[in-house]
Amino acid sequence: MEGVGVVGLYVRDQEEALSFYADKLGFRVHTDVGNGGYRWLTVQHPQQPSFQLGLFLPGPPVLDAATAQAAQALVAKGAMPPLVLTVADCRAAYARMSAAGVEFTQEPIDRYGTVDAGFRDPSGNGWKMIQPRGAA
Repeated sequence: MEGVGVVGLYVRDQEEALSFYADKLGFRVHTDVGNGGYRWLTVQHPQQPSFQLGLFLPGPPVLDAATAQAAQALVAKGAMPPLVLTVADCRAAYARMSAAGVEFTQEPIDRYGTVDAGFRDPSGNGWKMIQPRGAA
């Protein structure tokens, strides 16, 4: 076993998600291929080339229509587990990302020896942005 290569997120619109992750967070496209009506779209952080974040539409061939609708509703409510983005300076990243149009659910706060903030992507997926202890 060599490790995790792709972690997937359900998104409501792949183009909207791609624009958010690339233009606002600085990720780059790794793979963008289609097979019939299915699109395999992954992005990666420029400092983590061995890891991909999949931006997937819930639906066939993985989920039936009813399950896909339920999954999209859960994502939109922010009910999925949050993801974590590590940054060297949370307040600087907050300022830069806010200026780029990222809508935050929590401003940077000092907590447990770290600084963290929260935001959601356009589909509702929650993110924590954390500055590790001793950074910045």
